[in-house]
Amino acid sequence: MKASGRRRILIFVIAYRAEKTLERVLDRIPSSLFRDYNCEVLVVDDASTDRTLAIGRTWQAAHPEHRVKVLRNEYNQGYGGNQKVGYRYAIKQGFDYVAMVHGDGQYAPEELPRLLEPLVKGEADLVLGSRMLEAGQARKGGMPLYKWLGNRVLSTMQNALLGAKLSEFHSGYRIYRVAALARLPFTLNTNDFHFDTEILIQFLNAGLRIVELPIPTYYGDEICYVNGLKYAGDVAAVTLQNVAHRMGILYQRRFDVGPEDNTYYDLKTGYVSSHSMAIDAVPAHSRVIDVGAGPGLVAKALVAKGCQVAVVDQHAVAGDVGDVRVFVQNLDDPPVFDTKPYQHILLLDMIEHLRNPELFLQRLRSQFTHEKKTVIITTPNIAFLPERLMLLAGQFNYGKTGILDVTHTRLFTFRSLRRLLRDHGFRIKTIRGVPAPFPKALGDGWIGRAALAVNQALIRLSKTLFAYQIYVEAETTPDADFVLKKSRAASLKSRP
Repeated sequence: MKASGRRRILIFVIAYRAEKTLERVLDRIPSSLFRDYNCEVLVVDDASTDRTLAIGRTWQAAHPEHRVKVLRNEYNQGYGGNQKVGYRYAIKQGFDYVAMVHGDGQYAPEELPRLLEPLVKGEADLVLGSRMLEAGQARKGGMPLYKWLGNRVLSTMQNALLGAKLSEFHSGYRIYRVAALARLPFTLNTNDFHFDTEILIQFLNAGLRIVELPIPTYYGDEICYVNGLKYAGDVAAVTLQNVAHRMGILYQRRFDVGPEDNTYYDLKTGYVSSHSMAIDAVPAHSRVIDVGAGPGLVAKALVAKGCQVAVVDQHAVAGDVGDVRVFVQNLDDPPVFDTKPYQHILLLDMIEHLRNPELFLQRLRSQFTHEKKTVIITTPNIAFLPERLMLLAGQFNYGKTGILDVTHTRLFTFRSLRRLLRDHGFRIKTIRGVPAPFPKALGDGWIGRAALAVNQALIRLSKTLFAYQIYVEAETTPDADFVLKKSRAASLKSRP
């Protein structure tokens, strides 16, 4: 409960073998925080073998005017594991904000009131104290050259791969909005030092607001427990894992922080993708039915081209997609919609979700006449090289999006999709490979575009190996029942 309507802030001091510095750090916490906020100090000693715990409790006893709690982990949890303890405490106790302060004094507690301002104003979900925003300040503050270079190289790489614009990823001075933390599965993160990178990735993936403010840099005689080379390797590895996660190649539960409905199926346009290819293939002012429309983003783009559009999906279309007719149904059931009024039928990334694609196409074909319609079909290519390599390595895990989306029940190769369509009377006009959505995963910058261009070049060599998706344009034909019916009618007319 909030006292006197004041915001509740937890000053969370992580401490490991900090007997020389902890008292000074606690003394430097500004008194204004206790005056202006409902403030509590939490010191968590991570199973230190020195007097860290005793010093924390001595300071607690000497400051009865403040709310102070000192805890000690029975077993060492590591840098990341200790943070999990503090953040779970903040969530369970209902704090508004939690500020992480290092017990070794590397980050100045005096800066806390200034860093809190964007959170109090509702402008941020995380305030990151940056040593790199002001040029030259990190080196003036004693940051060793090798650490400065490592920070710059890693942060530049992470910005490029994550589509971010942070001045640094490696500051440990952070204040979180507790409600934002509660949304994230941070307990799945590492207990090691790259926890800070993983939680930043979670914030980025969730679209939460990160504000950076400059902080002074201080390097004293504190002991550093970080193995720099291992840390750099861990940071690079988890960043690349998130890239693979965003592409749907390698699902990572800890990075799955999107919504629970179908709105996470976003529109991929502005580069070569299944969506842009389908939208470009439909002439302006056509009559189109989008079957398995998801949140209706392709339909909205077609409405913008002047098309008359209908959408079909098991979920109601979210948001305003324009003037469209909506059919809500489970596509494993007999169709409640009629394709006859439409010239183009879109089956984009939907047949892989069906329990019985053969029955669906059979039912769909029963609606066709001799009037030819264009059907555009896209589906993942299960023979995509990364999927083959992962299977070779014994890796096969379903996820929220991508080729191994957990809702996929049937997956196809180029050959099996051709056979499925031909068996059900579709005349294939075009079949192409679609590259992976690198601009979505890597950001729409030069890295994402370069990766896309390489993928397109490889597809020209072998679409079965290098295509992420399969794109088909086909022409409809009627089934035998319709042909029989028309033959009987024609025979009756021809009788003398």
